[in-house]
Amino acid sequence: MSGPSASSRPLIVITGGSSGIGRCTAVLFARQGWNVGLIARGEAGLEAALAEVREAGAGGAYAVADVASPAALEQAAAELEEKLGPIQAWVNGAGVSAYASFMDLTEEEYARITAVTYLGQVHGTRVALKRMLPRNKGNIVNIGSAVAMRAVPLQSAYCAAKYAVAGFTEAVRGELIHDNSAVQLGIVHPPSTNTPFFNHALSKLTDGVPRPPPPVYQPEIVADAIHLAVTTGRREVKVGGQTVAFAIANALTPGLVDWAAGKFGPSLQASHKEEVRAQRDENLFEPSTRASGTHGAFDSEALSFSPQMALNKVPFIGVLAAGVTALGVLALLAGPHRRS
Repeated sequence: MSGPSASSRPLIVITGGSSGIGRCTAVLFARQGWNVGLIARGEAGLEAALAEVREAGAGGAYAVADVASPAALEQAAAELEEKLGPIQAWVNGAGVSAYASFMDLTEEEYARITAVTYLGQVHGTRVALKRMLPRNKGNIVNIGSAVAMRAVPLQSAYCAAKYAVAGFTEAVRGELIHDNSAVQLGIVHPPSTNTPFFNHALSKLTDGVPRPPPPVYQPEIVADAIHLAVTTGRREVKVGGQTVAFAIANALTPGLVDWAAGKFGPSLQASHKEEVRAQRDENLFEPSTRASGTHGAFDSEALSFSPQMALNKVPFIGVLAAGVTALGVLALLAGPHRRS
């Protein structure tokens, strides 16, 4: 049975689509009958990702742009719509990081991480909303992180950016609800994921090179979560038990988590393997000149299945969570009236 023609497929645009989670998500949507628009800085990576999208049977195109530039992002969106039609979904997946203590990071490095990892999602959301609001249709998914549940040492700029993304998403979602808009805005929080992100991050570590703290998950699990968020309008998806555990532990015993993060966090984020060091390709200020794939250097330990992610797909779980949240909100609202 043949799939839908390229011209009849919905279009999803993915920033950071040249490697890692973004590229993995692009291929998944291509297989699910979507056209795919890719945005990133590195043309070599974009060309490789687009070839994989087309191999999956989808129509696709890419635009070279730095998400830190609102004008460049607007131009990229216009180019992709001209080639592929109206954007129906948008994923803000671009991000950069640095592994260093706060005082070892320069102001320029801190500002760059913020401009890409936080403001890049702000700019992407604005570009998408400019197109979706007049149509009263569309779905935007921002990419948070487990470190938006609990920050870790050596990544202060990246953690701060992800916390900011979470707050920004909640605020704008509230505005959309107030305006009775049908446009959906969600957020997906990945755990430690086996992608080239760690090869690309700036590093000032004196003992080892960056690595994801265990447990590590394959990017296909995160792509699945993004697909769930886009296709169901889910407001939030926490991916993996690690992310949920971070959120619960930080809420219940933040002081203990402070101690554990300070004592063990740095060592858990450093690899001493030469094969990991050999793949270093920092891209904080300049894009990589070579293509990166979806997976990083940690295939041998990365998990390909997440029971927690499987539960995310059970409708009852979502209904139960919504019910508990609603009861909590009602209790808070009723509290002052009971006391008066």
